[in-house]
Amino acid sequence: MEIRVRKYRADDLPAMIRIWNEVVEEGIAFPQEELLDMTSGAAFFGSQSYSTVAEDGDSGTIYGLYILHPNNVGRCGHISNASYAVSSESRGLHIGEKLVKDSLVQGKRLGFGVLQFNAVVATNIHARHLYERLGFVQLGVIPGGFRMKDGRYEDICPYYHVL
Repeated sequence: MEIRVRKYRADDLPAMIRIWNEVVEEGIAFPQEELLDMTSGAAFFGSQSYSTVAEDGDSGTIYGLYILHPNNVGRCGHISNASYAVSSESRGLHIGEKLVKDSLVQGKRLGFGVLQFNAVVATNIHARHLYERLGFVQLGVIPGGFRMKDGRYEDICPYYHVL
C-alpha cells in the first residue's frame, strides 16, 4: 500500500466528512460538537489555508485528512494550527505521521513560522508520542481544559513546532 498525501478535491468531500464526523462523534479529541454535512463540510474544508487527504495510491481510498489554518490573526497570524483525522479502520498504519509531516512542510511553504496545537487531550497518548517524536515541544498543561463526550474533564497539553 502506497499512501500519498495530497490537496483535497471536491470529490473527496464525502470521505472527508465521514472521517471528520467519526472523530467528532467519538468526543475524545476534537473540540467540535456539530457534525458536518455536504454543505457545511464543503464550506469548512474550503475555508482552510490548506486541506489534504491521505489516499491509497492504488485503490483511491481516503484514510485520513488534515486542515491547516492561522491559529490567530494580525500580529500572531504567522502561527498556524492544524487538526488531523484518521479513519478508525486505518489507525495503526502510520497515516497520522504522514499527515503531520506533510503539514510541517505545507505550513512552511504557506509562510507560517510556527505550528501550534492548542488542545491536545492529555489522554491522547498516541498523538502526543508522535508529536514529541517529530520535535514538537509541550508548552505545559491546562487542567480540565477539554470536556469529554461523557462529561468528564481531561487536561490538555498545548504543543508547538518551529517551521
